Amino acid sequence: MTDTITIAPVSRVEGHGKVTIHLDSNKKVVESHFHVVEFRGFEKFCEGRLMSEMPVITTRICGICPVSHHLASAKTCDDVLGMDIPPAAKLLRELMHMGQFINSHSLHFFYMAAPDFLFPPSSDPAKRNIIGIIEANPELGKKAIRLRQIGQNIIERVGGRPIHPVSAIPGGMSKPLSHEDRFLISKEVDEAIELAKLGIQLGKEINEKYADVIPRFAVIKTNYMGLVKDGNLELYDGKLRLIDKAGKTLEEFDPSNYLDYLGEHVEDWSYLKFPFYKKQGFPEGIYRVAPLGRLNVADAISTPLANKELGEFKALGNGKPVHETLYYHYARLIEILYAAERAKELIEADDEIVSKDVRLRVERKAGEGIGVIEAPRGTLIHHYWVDDNGKIEKANLIVATVQNNPAMDMSVNEVAKEFVKGSKIEQGALNMVEMAVRCYDPCLSCASHAIGQMPLVIELLAADGMVVDVVERRA
Repeated sequence: MTDTITIAPVSRVEGHGKVTIHLDSNKKVVESHFHVVEFRGFEKFCEGRLMSEMPVITTRICGICPVSHHLASAKTCDDVLGMDIPPAAKLLRELMHMGQFINSHSLHFFYMAAPDFLFPPSSDPAKRNIIGIIEANPELGKKAIRLRQIGQNIIERVGGRPIHPVSAIPGGMSKPLSHEDRFLISKEVDEAIELAKLGIQLGKEINEKYADVIPRFAVIKTNYMGLVKDGNLELYDGKLRLIDKAGKTLEEFDPSNYLDYLGEHVEDWSYLKFPFYKKQGFPEGIYRVAPLGRLNVADAISTPLANKELGEFKALGNGKPVHETLYYHYARLIEILYAAERAKELIEADDEIVSKDVRLRVERKAGEGIGVIEAPRGTLIHHYWVDDNGKIEKANLIVATVQNNPAMDMSVNEVAKEFVKGSKIEQGALNMVEMAVRCYDPCLSCASHAIGQMPLVIELLAADGMVVDVVERRA
């Protein structure tokens, strides 16, 4: 017999996902897996489309991180054409990217993750959301919404739209930044910096409050990967640095050579692949990306306030990488501060950012191109093969959530072993399992390019394989 529990309202997980927890005859957890079990095939229906359409088409993969796909695609098209775009275009693309980081990171932390810490894990799920935060702490709720709004405003003013931007094109940008929009952005970035500092303070308070949980919550030792430029944290350009679990640099390479270093393992229980560092093989070569990965691989951050916070973050590892998965949120807050500081630098540095020289003339040609960028959720790779007519022959998209997939699977397993007891999924344990997934801010729509409803299903299986409990969360 299968006992089924349906828990509403909406959970804070974006995408179709399932967790299976396997029990032994003593009802102890022996193995757990995180599954993504839907398929859409976005790469396939890009075939035959003009390369010039790709920066707009690929934004439709996801409404949460469209800027990341927009810019990665534009960079890939530039690479196919062998073009070095005008300086003003580079500045505008990076500025839009900073807006995306402010928007996306604040959305995930305040709307999806913070309720896990501001309310007890076993509390009513109807309260564990941004509405609950607003009711419990109206001032914090207003500031969270305002921080996200500032990021969204930057995207709209540079990208032409607040969602699914259109301004990045092969060869540069379709429009310059107006003096009016520059002025409006400059008025908001100082506010964003102050709000980001408040977010970091909240993160530190959470770290203290959960000091006893953090060391036993999904602490997995892996490799880490992220973009760096001269050793500094880099989100738009640079080289990929891969370090091992002790912090030793394994590789630092041009992103266009990613196939020489990264492989993909396949399991029959998930449509997501399992990337790994080729020289170590699978599973030894599993690595993590996104905020925790980026701060672990970076020696420094180029902006002063965020660099000071990076020093405190590094101290948590005592000279080694920070492996505690719950610190993903702390790292995320530091990146918001960096993005706000960097946006201020870009908008105020000089008048180059309002130059009208933002695009180069392009002609259709055959070629192969690779574009790599750090999306809020981690390293994003676009790879296109183009024919003489400028049409896509083949496209390969390796998104951040896919690269974190092996680690999410490991994290779910560790948390289930620690917190799930018996053949019933209690509310507190359920939320702990979901929290493990939320640390990574997964975009399962990006990872599988799926569309439609987005439930997270958790199944508890007895030793004989019988499902003894099911919980479904909808987001």
